Amino acid sequence: MNKIKLLCQYQDPDSTEQQAYCCQGEANGSGFCYWHDQAIDKTGAEVKQRLEKYAQEGGMLRGIILTRAQLQGIDLVNHDKRLGYDFSYADFYHANLRSGHLFNINLQHASVMKADLRDANLNCANLSSANLLGVKWIGSKFENVKIGDKIKQELAARAALLAKDKQANIDFLEQAEEIYRDLRKHAEHQGIFTLSGYFIQKELTMRRLQLPRYSIKRTISKLVDIFCGYGEAPLRIIGLSMAIILLCAIIYAFTGLSYNGEIQAVSSEQLMEENVAFFFSSLYYSVVTFTTLGYGDFTPVGISRAIAALEAFTGSFTIALFVVVFVKKMTR
Repeated sequence: MNKIKLLCQYQDPDSTEQQAYCCQGEANGSGFCYWHDQAIDKTGAEVKQRLEKYAQEGGMLRGIILTRAQLQGIDLVNHDKRLGYDFSYADFYHANLRSGHLFNINLQHASVMKADLRDANLNCANLSSANLLGVKWIGSKFENVKIGDKIKQELAARAALLAKDKQANIDFLEQAEEIYRDLRKHAEHQGIFTLSGYFIQKELTMRRLQLPRYSIKRTISKLVDIFCGYGEAPLRIIGLSMAIILLCAIIYAFTGLSYNGEIQAVSSEQLMEENVAFFFSSLYYSVVTFTTLGYGDFTPVGISRAIAALEAFTGSFTIALFVVVFVKKMTR
């Protein structure tokens, strides 16, 4: 009698009726094939060559288990193809991928926790939602890598917060901070300063979220983020400056300004054209106050005096902040 070939029972989390990710490998006694069986030791020297051949033959790479595998110098580039090899949900925990050729590889949702990626080519790799805790990045090529808006630990921290598990939330935020710090240092070392700027914003955000919700430190940190993105977003300062100028102009228009000894303000008794003209005069006064030019043609009265003093102080501080952040960005 012919022996019936049993297929691997691997169930991919992204499988749908329209797109089923099924492994065609022959199952062993555990019900899984060699690559998807987590009980099989894959630390042998022969695994590297077997994996390269398996990938080239079109084998199912999603979800394979390569814990502690010795894959130094492996070639996992899908040559002459637009898409790289898909290792989504794969487990590379403590795997040695040093000097590996991983160009355009898809590691979405994979675990590369504590993997050795030193001197590896990760250009154009997709690391969205991957577990990047403890990865060794030194010397790896990192151009155009995709990290995603939120890493795995961020999503887990959010889920823990919704579940009201405060300790788990803090633990995941600490892990996320560590990951972003490692990524930031590596991006700086590689000279990818735009990416390192993004990572430092995320790193400091993770640190802020660990603070008590209504603490002064967390509030100040949030304000710094809003003002300038922790020194990485000069355009935020420009937007905030314009908002302050416009808000103060509206206040001046209704509280009044003195011009040639006559107090003027928006009034329902005046024509629309007169009110609009005075609003633009208030906008002009707001600009010269914010920039501390102070031509003296308009002067504040009543409540406008306090608003003008506050705007002048905020303006001088904001302009100085913009110069610092802009110079920091341009001199990298």
